[in-house]
Amino acid sequence: MTRPLRITYPGAFYHITSRGNERKEIFISRADKEKFLFYLESATRRYDAIVHVYCLMGNHYHLLLETPSGNLSQIMRHINGAYTTYFNTKRQRCGHLLQGRFNAILVDMDEYSKELSRYIHLNPIRAKMIEKLEDYRWSSYLDYIGNRNPPAWLERNFILGYFGKKIRIAQKNYRKFIEARLHKKYKNPLDEVVGSTILGSLNFIKEIKERFIEGKKANRDVPALNALSSKPVIEDIIKAVESAFIEQPAFAKNVSLYLCHRHTACKLKQIGRHFNIGESAVSQASRRISVKLKRDKKLKKQIKRVENKLNLSKV
Repeated sequence: MTRPLRITYPGAFYHITSRGNERKEIFISRADKEKFLFYLESATRRYDAIVHVYCLMGNHYHLLLETPSGNLSQIMRHINGAYTTYFNTKRQRCGHLLQGRFNAILVDMDEYSKELSRYIHLNPIRAKMIEKLEDYRWSSYLDYIGNRNPPAWLERNFILGYFGKKIRIAQKNYRKFIEARLHKKYKNPLDEVVGSTILGSLNFIKEIKERFIEGKKANRDVPALNALSSKPVIEDIIKAVESAFIEQPAFAKNVSLYLCHRHTACKLKQIGRHFNIGESAVSQASRRISVKLKRDKKLKKQIKRVENKLNLSKV
């Protein structure tokens, strides 16, 4: 059975989701939701958890969670375990309530906290549960916009700090930020997750890989570990390509784009951001090199040497 890769350390942030077994409802009554919020509160008191954002849906929930003590598993064992016991006891049932292990994405909050909070808070709208977001009381959105007194255990200041120094101004700006995507299609920030485990800037991903991934042995039971440990970083590719094509800087950029597109775990948007170009430009540059390789044997050998230097031939 495959296992998720858990990267834990003091001060880490996570986007957490957990779903009902067989996608069944896990929140049936108002009392269920209130009890779950009680367990969130107790996790902040007993295990030093910090809850930044939450949203309770019918058959799953979302959290944006910080772990000052680096004890993610302990926190989630308390939340999910206590709630499962409550739910089963109340309904005289036994067995699993939640589907497998909880999903935890390690998050670069400086880069993604605003977008993730918006994604989480818009869940009831996307699910067409309500027309007006203000009508949904089972998320932290009302606390963020000042429509009710927030619970003491909810940490809003980190994210609201991006929207203004004064609380009223920050709340107003945050509301505008959310409403800018109401009933509109927009790109899911989770589409940029690398290796099913990390969401962040290229520097953040590189740092995490250097601290927690490099040097670990491959494990077929943990596919995320294999995916992350086998992928080179963009900076290494650029350096190797520039060295190989030192007299052709413009062409070297296209070769770098091709190799980054082919060999890294990064999404097109992340690669494009690094080169200050759009996603389509990344695809086009990569495609041009790919076409050129089919008829240019010399170029093929040059790129092969770069791949061998970076051990990309083993990827």
